Amino acid sequence: MNLFQEKNIKPMLLEEQKKPFNSKKHYFEIKYDGIRALIYVSPKEFTIKSRNNNDITKKFPELKEMQKLVTSKTIFDGEIVIFNKNIPDFSAVLKRIHLTKEREIMIQSEENPVVFICFDILYQQKELITKPLSERKEILNQFPDTETFIKSIYIEEKGISFFKKIKELHLEGMVAKEKDSIYVPNTRSFSWIKIKNLQTEVFYIGGYSEKESTPFFSAYLGEYQNNQFLFVGKVSIPKKEKIYEKIKKEKRKSSSFSNFKEPGIQYCAPKIACFIEFLSRSKKGLRHPVYRGIKTNL
Repeated sequence: MNLFQEKNIKPMLLEEQKKPFNSKKHYFEIKYDGIRALIYVSPKEFTIKSRNNNDITKKFPELKEMQKLVTSKTIFDGEIVIFNKNIPDFSAVLKRIHLTKEREIMIQSEENPVVFICFDILYQQKELITKPLSERKEILNQFPDTETFIKSIYIEEKGISFFKKIKELHLEGMVAKEKDSIYVPNTRSFSWIKIKNLQTEVFYIGGYSEKESTPFFSAYLGEYQNNQFLFVGKVSIPKKEKIYEKIKKEKRKSSSFSNFKEPGIQYCAPKIACFIEFLSRSKKGLRHPVYRGIKTNL
């Protein structure tokens, strides 16, 4: 099988752990908040495949500039990112994915271009996936950075201090990769580990929805700003948690949210606060929220 001709690789995936660590056996990289992609490129060909092997080439026409970088058939692995004030903006790149009209795509590619953050190379005239990561990095380093192609920066040994800097910059997290790791497509491996920069904040519950057949309910979360109660997102919580019975006692007919109203919600007085752990905020709400308990003594 020829990896370049088949164009059906699914990327290698990461296991997760909570705490950063130091190691002489690992490279440490920024975990960028974007869309994972494999790019198949040669002077005559250009294809972008998503993590699930969907062809998304037409969504990002500005990346075709990468054809100028290569002289032979090459496969790059990386993240498609849009930066907003030097911080990756996931909602912006997700918006690009959902555009369907060619004219809109072209306008956005000029006004708000994406960047491909490249962290691996899987093919250059021949397959490289059985080579250790350290060798693949050496091959990748031969390619210069451009406006749309940037090689991922990595450091060695000092993972703990690197993660501290990531937290200060409010980035998504860190990835630790074993220097001698081979590339195993479509496999989640402890050779590659992600450590997320999770945030925890207190939000009030202003409503909920549920289905009798499921053991979970959706809590609609809000926070107070300038004397207004604003919707920030929702989170799934097991019905066995004590908070479920507490919020049912606070039912009310009308919404307390100043910026949100939706049919099918049972509203409640926003008196009960809870800890929510999440990855980041976007215009659509909290990303990957997890309920972490009731806040007491308010």
